[in-house]
Amino acid sequence: MTELFTIAASTDGGGLALGITEGGNWFLRNVWLIPLLPALSFVGILFFGKRMPRGGSELGVASLGIAFLLAVVTGAAWVDHRDDYHGEEVYRAVVVHDAHADAHADDHGGGHGHPSLAVHRTATWFQTNGVEFTVGTLVDGPAVMMLLVVTLVSLLVHVYSTDYVHGDRRYTHFFAFLSLFSASMLLLVVSENTLQLLCAWELVGVCSFVLIGHWWEEKPNSDAALKAFLTNRVGDMGLLVGVTVLFFAVGSALPDRFGSFSIAETNALASSGALSHTTLLIASCCLMAAVMSKSGQFFLHTWLPDAMAGPTPVSALIHAATMVVAGVFMIARMYGVFFEGFQIDGSSINLMAFIGGLTTIVGACLAFVQRDIKKVLAYSTISQLGYMVMALGVGAWTAAMFHLFTHAFFKACLFLGSGSVSHAVHSFDMKSDMGGLRKHMPHTYRTFMIGTVALAGLPPLAGFWSKDEILVGTGGWGLLGGTGGNGAYTLMLGMGMLTAALTAAYMTRCVYLTFFGEFRGHGQPHESGPRITVPLWILAGLAVVAGFMNLPKGFQMAPGSFQERFGHFVEPVAGYFPAISHGTPSWSLAVVSTLVVVGGIAAAGWYYFVKVEAASKTAGTSLTELPDGPTTKYPLARMGHTLLANKYYLDHLYNGVVVDGTKGPVARFAYRINQQVIDRTVDLVGETAVKAGVTVYEKVDQLVVDGAVNASGSASSATGEELRKINSGKVQSYAAILFAAATVLAGVLIVIV
Repeated sequence: MTELFTIAASTDGGGLALGITEGGNWFLRNVWLIPLLPALSFVGILFFGKRMPRGGSELGVASLGIAFLLAVVTGAAWVDHRDDYHGEEVYRAVVVHDAHADAHADDHGGGHGHPSLAVHRTATWFQTNGVEFTVGTLVDGPAVMMLLVVTLVSLLVHVYSTDYVHGDRRYTHFFAFLSLFSASMLLLVVSENTLQLLCAWELVGVCSFVLIGHWWEEKPNSDAALKAFLTNRVGDMGLLVGVTVLFFAVGSALPDRFGSFSIAETNALASSGALSHTTLLIASCCLMAAVMSKSGQFFLHTWLPDAMAGPTPVSALIHAATMVVAGVFMIARMYGVFFEGFQIDGSSINLMAFIGGLTTIVGACLAFVQRDIKKVLAYSTISQLGYMVMALGVGAWTAAMFHLFTHAFFKACLFLGSGSVSHAVHSFDMKSDMGGLRKHMPHTYRTFMIGTVALAGLPPLAGFWSKDEILVGTGGWGLLGGTGGNGAYTLMLGMGMLTAALTAAYMTRCVYLTFFGEFRGHGQPHESGPRITVPLWILAGLAVVAGFMNLPKGFQMAPGSFQERFGHFVEPVAGYFPAISHGTPSWSLAVVSTLVVVGGIAAAGWYYFVKVEAASKTAGTSLTELPDGPTTKYPLARMGHTLLANKYYLDHLYNGVVVDGTKGPVARFAYRINQQVIDRTVDLVGETAVKAGVTVYEKVDQLVVDGAVNASGSASSATGEELRKINSGKVQSYAAILFAAATVLAGVLIVIV
């Protein structure tokens, strides 16, 4: 057995192990193969895709199909490993006496020396100044769940895309980056350390930039891609700072090490109290900035609706299973840091819970004023991501991850359904080009309705169970049973309830404008082909049954073996996960939240299906709004509509004030520097060089150099003339000169000697 590395921290007895092992099933130890497959697909499609019969799409579908099968087998291996692992334990431990944590581990079948261990494998990445940096995998419940979700949704999106983007001018390019996008997200969810997670995080951002701007020839598309890229870079600065702070904080807690990027060690040290609260608060705030940009939290959410400029399959993948849930997953993965940093336990409000709750309402309100069906779903995604962040902020970790799980299926179904509709009418405008499509597109209509009901949160579909679990997790109810949780987050409960009503209302509006009334477009719409409708039915089916994977404890209609299965296998039970409390089910809360949803549907239904329908019959044409509606009658409603139509003026703030206000003065200053400093310096150097050249030519070259050359030439010529006189050719003259020279030499010798 490998020697334990122990960190002493008030060790009076008892202990909480990290709960990681290098043993386990072959599939758990080699989970790196799953992200490798789509990465290899990217390379293969890029180099050989255009030579393949189907432009490389067959390679992308095959790689994701195999990756999904591996994820399923890995999931089965984890289910077996979770409770039945008996191999040699190879793990680090943080020893800390914590009765609450020990009780939590005992309740869930975990704890020190228990067989439920995360599978952890590393290899040396690089070394510098004696510090070793590793790369590896950390496989536990949340990682396995995300592997299943990402591979399944990505596989369905690949199949769907073979029809949707058929004949596209960059068909091969599209599938290449679709595969790389999937590989990046898969790498992120199995990352063992924050440095590796950071690399995968940035790769996800690069792929989203490429895919959002797929049709870059149209300026709005390229602008949307740049907006997404730059907005995410703003938040990513927080991620860089947060990761760096945690690296050195861990190093200060480990006397014989410079630092560590290990996720398990960082979380364990945070949960054990070995890291100061101030450090954890700073790191949590920095990391939260990255979550706000990547997962579209208010006020860095503005890029996400504009990202609809990309092809619809990309929108489905981004909003259901990859990019936008990366921030939520990062919170869940680093939960020990956030739980202690924001002091979630025993509180009634914190930064994460408030931002998440506010985002749910902000996104839901904006969905009401959209004409584009994809933008309705985009703002819906913002709202639901806020739900997940709010759940994590109140300590409802399992509820947040369960909502991520169910949301992936019904939101992918809705996005792909919107793509099916647009494929038929060649537009995304619900008001101008849709209406009455239920008659022409029965499969799309039925699957879209299933996704809508699941999103609204009506029982027994998946959205009801995960939404209700989040509301229970706020701990703010306690009426007629159902108490507990990690605090009394009553404000968050109110926000969640309001969002439930708003969600039901705006989705009722969306369904009416798309599928009811009279068709307002051009041509004859038709149902999509099987490569589009089959993925829709698969996702719709999952939106129906996925909620049954985590039925509440004590639910009489399900046997005990089906109750809280999701939480049992997904929530980590180890020292690197904080000891959280779980709220007990509240049937009164479930009934009230359902009535709130029904109220939202009834209000929107009365407006559209009754009032607008009656006005349409009176006017003899298909209307989408009342000609004398609330915004016409009431100034306050008109002001609210204007505020929403301008998206809270955030784009004006960013583009008109921040960007233009910075870009204008900076551009003018740079121009002035260029003209008056750089260009003037260059001109001055040139003028000086010209003057120096003239001086050198006139004074040095002409007078000195040429004068010396001419003088030496004249002297040589005169000497030659004199020598020519001596060189007469007469022997007598030569003899006389020789005699004279000998006489002179003899005289000199006599004088000297």
